[in-house]
Amino acid sequence: MSNRFQLVFVFPLISFFLCFNGACKKKESDISPNPSPPPPLVLTDNQVDSVSSQTNYYEVSLTPTIKLFFNAPIDPSTAANSIYLNENGLAAVALNIGYSRQDSSLIITPQLPLKYLARYTLTLKNTLASVQKAPLGSEFSVGYVTKIDTTSKFPVLSDSALLDKVQQQSFQYFWNFGHPASGLARERNTSGDIVTTGGTGFGVMAIVAAAQRGFVTRAEAAERVLKISNFLVNKCTKYHGAFAHWINGATGATVPFSADDNGGDLVETSLLLQGLIAARQYFASTDATETDLRSKINTIYSGVEWNWYRQNNQNVLYWHWSTDKGWKINQAISGWNEALIVYVLAASAPSPANRIPPIVYSNGWARNGAMANNNTYFGWLLPLGPHLGGPLFMSQYSFLGINPNGLKDAYADYKKQTTHHAKINYEYCKANPKGWNGYSERCWGLTASDVRNGYNANEPGNNDRGVISPTAALTSMAYTPTESMQALRFFYYQLGDKLWGQYGFYDAFQLSDPWFADSYLAIDQGPIIIMIENRRTGLLWNLFTSAPEIKLGLSSLGFTAPYL
Repeated sequence: MSNRFQLVFVFPLISFFLCFNGACKKKESDISPNPSPPPPLVLTDNQVDSVSSQTNYYEVSLTPTIKLFFNAPIDPSTAANSIYLNENGLAAVALNIGYSRQDSSLIITPQLPLKYLARYTLTLKNTLASVQKAPLGSEFSVGYVTKIDTTSKFPVLSDSALLDKVQQQSFQYFWNFGHPASGLARERNTSGDIVTTGGTGFGVMAIVAAAQRGFVTRAEAAERVLKISNFLVNKCTKYHGAFAHWINGATGATVPFSADDNGGDLVETSLLLQGLIAARQYFASTDATETDLRSKINTIYSGVEWNWYRQNNQNVLYWHWSTDKGWKINQAISGWNEALIVYVLAASAPSPANRIPPIVYSNGWARNGAMANNNTYFGWLLPLGPHLGGPLFMSQYSFLGINPNGLKDAYADYKKQTTHHAKINYEYCKANPKGWNGYSERCWGLTASDVRNGYNANEPGNNDRGVISPTAALTSMAYTPTESMQALRFFYYQLGDKLWGQYGFYDAFQLSDPWFADSYLAIDQGPIIIMIENRRTGLLWNLFTSAPEIKLGLSSLGFTAPYL
């Protein structure tokens, strides 16, 4: 009995001892681990009307189907307050949200059609979560620009009637909006008393074209140009015969263009004279008003001391001089740019004492041939100027009066220069290497103009901001009539509800992030009227180059042309 008792008693003690020392411990594999957190929700693709994976979509329909693809099913309770579609930061657009692919794809449609040519932004907040409660890893946004309304905004006209309309309405900028005291052209439609010298020259040429077309009578036109000329002679401050860039249109006082630019501007003065000389040739009757007008214009032209602007007899002309700043800006007028007209007028000066010798042209303007380009872009040889031609105004402003057809000198064939420059600009926009929305064979033209929140010398290449300036293509009408007419129809019929206003086409627009200027600039409106007229009749070319001084000056610089 005692042995049996001992065995029964000892066994529990051994079991206790073994368990106490871990012999009864569970295996680690028998313990359930803590669950791993679900992976974050990730957007794997975004589509609009079956177009995939872009950060900006263009030409989007007004009733788009937006599909968003994720790596996991979506918790529907988080969608409504995490997905927003806004037009330029305005109130959210009401959306329909559906699901597919076992809830791992969202199908989004607006409840009402979107607006034409408007920018929308779709935003996904990180409150969007999967059914496993994993939030969106990072917020996401994508931009949509809706398509253009291609219906005609105005009754369709013949091309001739459309050109008439554009010329007549653009002309109103200079006629109805000309400064009431002086008649000079305001710098822009918000300039008040600030008038522009070069823009006034363009305005004078526009008035001549308007008289020829019967928009105003010849007598009315002569009276207005005489009013302008009297103001220039009797009221305006002059700097060795040159006028300032900006002038107070009520008093004639100089308005500084910048801190150091408060005196004579030889380029602006030359653009003014180009217009006045064309007007002098047009108003050629013995009528008392026209006779007085011609006398005033001769006084203005004769008063410019071109050789003074050589700054101590250098073989180059300088852009600026003022009584207190002197030559501080020190900007030589060297080609190629818009200022060929300066050298032509300086070589054509009525007084031999003011007339520059040819060496000033060859050394200063042409830089002894260094202004040459002679590279080919998009199949077009460019004789002069910068890479890809630069802004189009460079081949436009001087040729409002100077006829480039048949004009040649030692450095270029100017028909090729002007036409090829326009062709390169057109082909660049058509090729659209930067992918801007809207650029095409119908929507082209890069030149200096307003841009959103500023001003820019738009041009092919690095300084292309996606902004089209109507004046660029329309002023090229004399060089590229087919391409320019395509652009005119597009601007007027397709974009006219946003781009056409009281004084013709507004200054500029952008379609990638839709924006339309509400501004008009004299230097952009005037060339449209003038170069359309030159294409139609050659009026301003014929007038300016009929002046005996201009014939003499061009010939003296080595130019040849059928009209010399």
